[in-house]
Amino acid sequence: MVIETIESVEVSSSTEESSAVSWAAVAAGAVAAAALTLVLLAFGAGMGFSAVSPWGGAGVSAGTFQISTGVYLIVVAMLASTIGGFIAGRLRTKWVGVHTHEVFFRDTAHGFLAWGLATVVSAAFLAAAASNIAGGASSVFAPAAGGPLDYYVDALLRPNPTASQNTTDVRAARPEIARILASGFRGGEVPAADRSYLAQVVAARTGLNQADADKRVSDVINQAKTALDNARKAAAKLSLWLTASLLIGAFAASLAATEGGYVRDNWNPGLTDR
Repeated sequence: MVIETIESVEVSSSTEESSAVSWAAVAAGAVAAAALTLVLLAFGAGMGFSAVSPWGGAGVSAGTFQISTGVYLIVVAMLASTIGGFIAGRLRTKWVGVHTHEVFFRDTAHGFLAWGLATVVSAAFLAAAASNIAGGASSVFAPAAGGPLDYYVDALLRPNPTASQNTTDVRAARPEIARILASGFRGGEVPAADRSYLAQVVAARTGLNQADADKRVSDVINQAKTALDNARKAAAKLSLWLTASLLIGAFAASLAATEGGYVRDNWNPGLTDR
């Protein structure tokens, strides 16, 4: 009876030790990766703002700034994911009687799970930033945004200095013009009928003749479309850099977890047995 009881306990212990996933280690690695990512992003934001100058010809160019931002995202992903993956592999439960190839696969999975959990947690806490990236630049011209769209409304309603001004009529026209521009930019092109109407409103509110009003409407719409296209291209490039950093982070976390697991299994304490 005593021998049977001992064998039963040994089987249960072996079953517990052979658990495929150590979620505590995965969570620890994910928290470390997410925290380090936040620290590095905060540092990068500070360094990035210090590299941008409000004066023309000073500081880095827009293209250089975009490339350096993308490279920094990759560096952040590599550093944070490597440390998080190593922690997940180093702290995982040691498996007994498991083949070497299976151990390698499980360590890789631990690193990948730690990276995935860190990514999901970071996205949850940074939902606003993620929605801005996913939405692209089209939200810039939404009526609720107000700021960027107001500039183009001001450009349309800029009065002729030699003409008499009616500020009440200008204030009444602003919301309508903003809605027309926002609707046209969302559709990709302001309809001809809306262009004609805008030209009439601009001519009536600014004192310009009809030809000059038509030209002003066309110039402002083209200027706004150029700004929108540039913003969309910048958002697309940022998305590509972000995708590359995520993929590299996943690889770094998986590889670092195998190294952490190897250190755990082959640890030689020397004279100290821990």
